[in-house]
Amino acid sequence: MTAAAPNLVNAPEFTVSELSSALKRTVEDRFGHVRVRGEISGFRGPHSSGHCYFALKDENAKIEAVIWKFAHARMRFKPQEGLEVIATGKLTTYPNSSKYQIVIDSLEPAGVGALMALMEERKKKLAAEGLFDEARKQLLPWLPEVIGVVTSPTGAVIRDILHRLEDRFPRRVLVWPVKVQGDGSAEQVAAAIRGFNALPEGGRIPRPDLLIVARGGGSLEDLWSFNEEIVVRAAAESHIPLISAVGHETDITLIDFVADKRAPTPTAAAEMAVPVRSELFVEVESLARRTMVCWQRAQEARRTELRAAARALPAANELLAIPRQRLDHLGAGLPRGLKANTHAHFRRFAATSSRLTIGVLRGQVAHARQRLTASGERITLSARALLHRRRERFGGLEIRLKASKLANAKAQRNAIARDLERTHRLAERARRALLTTMQRLEARVVHRGQLLSALSYRGVLARGFALVRDDQGHALHSAAAVGPNAGLSIEFADGRVAATVNADQPPATVAPESQGKPQPREAKPAAPKRVAKPVDQGSLF
Repeated sequence: MTAAAPNLVNAPEFTVSELSSALKRTVEDRFGHVRVRGEISGFRGPHSSGHCYFALKDENAKIEAVIWKFAHARMRFKPQEGLEVIATGKLTTYPNSSKYQIVIDSLEPAGVGALMALMEERKKKLAAEGLFDEARKQLLPWLPEVIGVVTSPTGAVIRDILHRLEDRFPRRVLVWPVKVQGDGSAEQVAAAIRGFNALPEGGRIPRPDLLIVARGGGSLEDLWSFNEEIVVRAAAESHIPLISAVGHETDITLIDFVADKRAPTPTAAAEMAVPVRSELFVEVESLARRTMVCWQRAQEARRTELRAAARALPAANELLAIPRQRLDHLGAGLPRGLKANTHAHFRRFAATSSRLTIGVLRGQVAHARQRLTASGERITLSARALLHRRRERFGGLEIRLKASKLANAKAQRNAIARDLERTHRLAERARRALLTTMQRLEARVVHRGQLLSALSYRGVLARGFALVRDDQGHALHSAAAVGPNAGLSIEFADGRVAATVNADQPPATVAPESQGKPQPREAKPAAPKRVAKPVDQGSLF
């Protein structure tokens, strides 16, 4: 214990922060970026800050992991509990918990089995929401005017679709170019579907009547963009009927389940979109011939029925004989009827005129004048009563308005008084808070001054040490740096003095033979042993 004590005393001191920083630099410099395969454990979704915290584990070990918010937003595969993944990131430490962790930059499933498991889990989730129900699917238009195609503009898929449409029934085609594989492809496909749906009816760019989302064949990883939830939801929200033509006939993606129609290949999608024009011409000609034959047969049948009905009808003279006889009889009695009608109207006019005398007219005028006078009196009384009621109502409203004004003024004065009292209280609290803050700042300044005085080199000078500078004011740390006849400035605690190196004494040098060799203890004068300075602590000079 006695022998080990000097070694412990001479060992450099580290603060906890310095030791944690040294360990952090060691781990980051030694490993840097690594790829780790493991199972996600303890994942409960992004934190409120947007960061994700979980652990990667296998059968023997576990390592903490973190995904920052910006990295999680651009990840194609999102972390899920129990998913086996390959994580790429930087190994570092977390000083607050004295543990190491991996900061993940990218994440990918570990193999096709993990992709299939993720696809099945996502399929169950979307099916539970009802996105795959047959009731949601729309009927395809029989002959669309405009067809929108979402695919890569440089692949063979778009050429196959255009060639097949040209052979069957040429239609106007709008191509929305997207990436169909790799990072950002799912977002581009979803944006294209929503972009076609956002086109206005009758706009400069026509709105498609049918959409085709197409891609050639490939592996499960190549087709994974069409299994992303953002693409599936965009297809489900489409108001335009949509055909999914992703991969070959054996390739299955989630967009196939939500699309209104699934085509085994892009060429088959073009065949589903439009009928064959030549077949339509043949069918139209056949229907035209059948229509003409049916019309001719109907005309012949109606002509036969007309002939049969004409033979059963009587002759026109027989039908008009009785009406003609009735007309002759009425025509003969018309002059007598006109004379009798005129005589009857004349008698009625004479009887009416005999009753219209001057006395009758005066009586009617007097009666009308009496009614007018009575109506005027009633109107005058009604106007006076109405005016009286209005005056009484306005008087009551005036009293209520005065009382309301007084109550409102009193309430405002009370509110002003309360606000004034609150202002005084807040001003007093602000004054006390300012005084407390100034006292704290003053105490902090005094503490910092004491700390500065304790760390100043002048405290060392006060204990009997001296600071030696050359004639340019630079501090000298060794005798070998002093030349003959050099001017020196020696600073003590109470002032400075000038000195000159003795020219008779050669400057202290180290023999070349002794460089790199340990010197015996007996050859050096005894000197007090200095304790090694801790790492990252600067010189007091």
